[in-house]
Amino acid sequence: MTVLRPDAHVHFGVFFQGVNHTTIWSDPQSGSQIDFETFRRMITTAERGLFDAFFLGEGLRLREQQGKILDLDIAGRPDAIAQLAALAGITDRIGLVATQNTTYNEPGDLARRLAGLDILSDGRAGWNAVTTDNAWTGENFRRGGFLEHELRYERAGQFIQTARAIWDSWADDAIASSRDSELWSEKDAVQRLSTTTSQFDIELDATLPRSAQGHPVIFQAGDSPQGRDFAAANADVIFSRHGTHFEEALTFANDIRKRLVRAGRPEDDIKILPGTQIVLAENEKEVEEKERWVREGQFTGPTALSLIGLVWGRDLSDLDPDGPLPADDPVPAPISATRGAFRDGKDPVELAREWRALAEAKNLSLREVAIETTARSGFAGTPGQVADELTRWVREGATDGFNISPYIVPGGLDEIVDWLVPELQERGAYRTEYTSTTLRGHLGLRPPLTHRKSGESDSSAAG
Repeated sequence: MTVLRPDAHVHFGVFFQGVNHTTIWSDPQSGSQIDFETFRRMITTAERGLFDAFFLGEGLRLREQQGKILDLDIAGRPDAIAQLAALAGITDRIGLVATQNTTYNEPGDLARRLAGLDILSDGRAGWNAVTTDNAWTGENFRRGGFLEHELRYERAGQFIQTARAIWDSWADDAIASSRDSELWSEKDAVQRLSTTTSQFDIELDATLPRSAQGHPVIFQAGDSPQGRDFAAANADVIFSRHGTHFEEALTFANDIRKRLVRAGRPEDDIKILPGTQIVLAENEKEVEEKERWVREGQFTGPTALSLIGLVWGRDLSDLDPDGPLPADDPVPAPISATRGAFRDGKDPVELAREWRALAEAKNLSLREVAIETTARSGFAGTPGQVADELTRWVREGATDGFNISPYIVPGGLDEIVDWLVPELQERGAYRTEYTSTTLRGHLGLRPPLTHRKSGESDSSAAG
């Protein structure tokens, strides 16, 4: 069911990934993944393009394959909150979103660090709350892989509720309004938090007041039924993976709307920003060639062999990536989680059977199978064509905008800002200036869930 919104605007975020192979690091145009200059150039370009947010991914452990660090992928990233705090000082409006894990952090510490970023940026902070339960990542931490799979969202929900209670423990007018006051803070303005849950036992006095937007904006990216319910209960924004096919995105959005209503929230109370890739060419003749160049840069021969080898459970570097899939069947064992969860839980023998059928039907090489089954397709076309499609997605209720993953950094946003944004503005589908100073304001979100008066949740979101 489409939800017609004829005046809706497209919201943009930029997703600077963590460990990944889809950023073409080997291209001469590609910059460092660590130097501050890369981040400075990307975020200032995004702010020039009136983006809502700059979004940093997280990797708590380097990826491995067959027990060795995978040296094909980009790896290494300064701490997200430290990086965003530095970027806050060179920007004025764009939101700053840090991916932070609810399994391997503690509420008292993380809530304080996020509040610090929110205050330093004058209300522009966001938190992408992610869960992890695999023991491989847990080996980096004292408790190891202690968290059972079914408890990951229980802990995450309690974590967010506790963080919100910490942020709310200062009154709005806690700090004295006059230098003539005898006290720096108003009497009884800071309330001690004491909470005990199945995951936490905390007693603390919060050390920071609230920012201009009340709370950091909470993003969530889980796509399972449990993850969707978690988002409906807790999130302000969903970073979905449905950023390529319209019908899939619309089905997802309609499902979220229903879950929001069941959770007692308005059906438009969450903004949906799927991750996507955008490939632009100045004319139609160049589109296919440029899209092919991007995919071949993302899926080099060694990368394709490593991805297929993850399913086969062995080193395939002796094979020709432009030849056929391996003739033998995969090792019948669980697929390792050390490369991420994109194939986790799937039967490798069944996957191999599906891939052989795909290869035969489309006459695909091993490398082409890797591209076909893992590539982020997104959107490709001329600026006008892509602008038309993005506008349709937003105005027919499939999404509220897009979190763009550039395939080149730091220059991957240049064409989007210089070519695509003006096309969207011509269609009346993109802001021509910032009208708010906070991330919550950019996104047109209501006040934080704990700040709403009775009946306020039934009103329409702004923007």
